[in-house]
This record gives sequence, structure tokens and C-alpha cells, in this order.
Amino acid sequence: MTATLTGHWHLYSQTQPEDAIAVPTSFEITTNPLLTLTGKIKEVGTMEKFKDEKLGISANQYSGKVDFVQVVKLKTNIKTNYAGVVEYQICNDEKCLPPKKVTFSVALQ
Repeated sequence: MTATLTGHWHLYSQTQPEDAIAVPTSFEITTNPLLTLTGKIKEVGTMEKFKDEKLGISANQYSGKVDFVQVVKLKTNIKTNYAGVVEYQICNDEKCLPPKKVTFSVALQ
């Protein structure tokens, strides 16, 4: 899955420093007995390590584009899907939008 951010918006990594206050991106994957998941969802992009000294907070974030990659293996040669819900929050230099949950489904065969 690819997140493309325009302007000065950024999206938060799945892993955050202890002093972060932003909602990290998270995935809830629907169990599918026809699939084997290999490893965790990896982030492919240029992570920015943000630090606000005045507020005493930090964040691991992405601007522009980030890919979230999960390696899956079909247990049998059949059409199925990789599905779930992604929760994320985006912010710019002035404000943050409320966290959002989006259902997704990727067809596999």
C-alpha cells in the first residue's frame, strides 16, 4: 500500500519515540487461512525524525510518499484477498487531522 502526501502534510510511522503524541500508523489484518504472512509490515520511504524542543515531543514521520509492504504467501493456488483496516493520522506544521480508519482489500491469485 502506498501513501502519497501533498503539500506540507506528513504521516506517522508505525514506530514512535516514547515522547511522541501523534497516532502511529497501524494495521489490523483480517485472518485469512489461505495466507501465510512473512514478517511484519515494512515501511519503505525516507523517515524523518522530527523533534520539537519547545514542546518536548518527537515523531517518526514521512512526507511525500511511503510504501507499506507485507510479504504474503498463498497456501494454495486460489483467488483470495489480503484485507484489514489501517488507522493513520496526518499533520502539517499548523494542525493535525483526527485519526482515520480505512478498510482495505487487495486481491490475490
